[in-house]
Amino acid sequence: MTPVLVFDIETVPDVEGLRKLHGLNPQLAAADIAEMAFQARRQAVGHDFLPLHVQKIVAISCALRDKTDFRVWSLGTAADPEAELIRRFFEGIDRYSPQLVSWNGGGFDLPVLHYRSLIHGLQARRYWDMGDDDRDFKWNNYLSRYHTRHLDLMDLLALYQPRANVPLDELAKLMGLPGKCGMDGSAVWRAFLDGEVTAIRNYCETDVVNTYLVFLRFQLMRGIFDGEQYQRECELVRSTLGRSTEPHWQQFLGQWL
Repeated sequence: MTPVLVFDIETVPDVEGLRKLHGLNPQLAAADIAEMAFQARRQAVGHDFLPLHVQKIVAISCALRDKTDFRVWSLGTAADPEAELIRRFFEGIDRYSPQLVSWNGGGFDLPVLHYRSLIHGLQARRYWDMGDDDRDFKWNNYLSRYHTRHLDLMDLLALYQPRANVPLDELAKLMGLPGKCGMDGSAVWRAFLDGEVTAIRNYCETDVVNTYLVFLRFQLMRGIFDGEQYQRECELVRSTLGRSTEPHWQQFLGQWL
């Protein structure tokens, strides 16, 4: 069984990068720099979602299903620098060559990881393999939109039509899943300023489990699982989360219909 690794990232404005790009005063506060960037972005394009290369990763969360187990965690620690989180992510791909599953990973998470890896000078040999070292990767690699080694569920379910994309939170809730727990993406920057990196990591973890549960339903829909197999996989997730005393998992289970 090829391991399945669902992943998600959370980002904040790269204040030091913005300071460098725009020659800003070293004494200017992080919140003020970010607000300047948000305002400039709103004036330019009508919203304050910053370009991907000036978004700094503060959490990478994963849910892994291998042949024996299911587990969910955030990489590194809340105190680890961005480069260490990214290094750990690609190190896991180098070691295990899992199938990656994401929600909008092709449109957001992976491009951010690409740019930030370049900035930090990191390596990701297996991830970037397009058949040079393994012929299997020539026809099924992480980089092609239409290959399954990375399955972007949002992109595939929308048949690669951006106008057909839907929010994970809304689809999950319509399926009887918890959806967003604790916060949403718009609250991450404020939480970061308040020093609540652990809360951000917990929120990111609930997003990867929502994505994994959508993936299980997708496997049922396409006939990979029958009804009994699907229920077993869902119960494995429930039982795993039920053994945790962490409040975010108790809240998640309480909202899972």
